[in-house]
Order: sequence, then structure tokens, then C-alpha cells
Amino acid sequence: MTRPRARDERGSAAIEAVIGVPAFLLFVGLIIFGGRTATTHQSVETAAADAARSASLERTSASARTQAISAATTSLSNQGIHCLDIDVTIDASQFSRTVGEAATVSVTVQCRLDLSDLSIPGVPGSRLIRATSTSPIDTWRERG
Repeated sequence: MTRPRARDERGSAAIEAVIGVPAFLLFVGLIIFGGRTATTHQSVETAAADAARSASLERTSASARTQAISAATTSLSNQGIHCLDIDVTIDASQFSRTVGEAATVSVTVQCRLDLSDLSIPGVPGSRLIRATSTSPIDTWRERG
């Protein structure tokens, strides 16, 4: 009577590693991508809110623009967010309204996030993150 031969399973762990390790690294890379994008989006929203609030405290649209840009860049810098470029757009057109009339200032902050260091298939080298915030201008404060 002959016994069936045992299958030779040498090398199967190496084959499993060749299949499993890249999939695991892709999964980890996507987690890093999602975390970095979410963190940056939160920071850009905070920067937009800070910029809108700073602009609404000013008396003229020119100084509101200057303060909004300064507040947005400072906020992103303080949070450790490094953008490839930052664009701050301010709608201060309501500064021309008369005292006693409700007015707001709106600020949009755009940050181009660098993702080129991730090298994940399907993930772009950069991503544009944008947030807009509006803040009321004091109704009874003098404006120029």
C-alpha cells in the first residue's frame, strides 16, 4: 500500500507576502491621504472663519482685505499647514452700506495641499481645499 505524497508548501509564505504587503501599504497610504485631507480641510475652514471675523472688525474695505489675508495665512501657519499656494478672496462690498443697515463680509480661503509624497496610484499630486465663511459687520459701527 502506498501513502499519498504530502504537498510541498515551501515558498507559499513568500507568495502570500508578495500579494499581501502591497495591498496593506496601499490601505495605509489611503488612510494617510484621508487623514491629511480631512485635517487640512478643518484648518482651512478655521482660517476662513478667522479671516472673516478679522475683516468684519475693520472700518474700511481696504483694511478688511489686508486683515483677512493676514489672519488666514497666520491661522494656517499656526496650525502647521503647509500649502503649495494660498488664495484668499474677500467680498467686502457691503462695507459701502449705510450705518444701521445689516451687512456682512465673506472670505474664501483656498489651499493647494501637496500630496506628491504619498505616491499612491489614483491619488493626485495635489488637491485644492476650499472653505468660505461669512461674518456680520456691526450694524451701528461707522464704515468707510
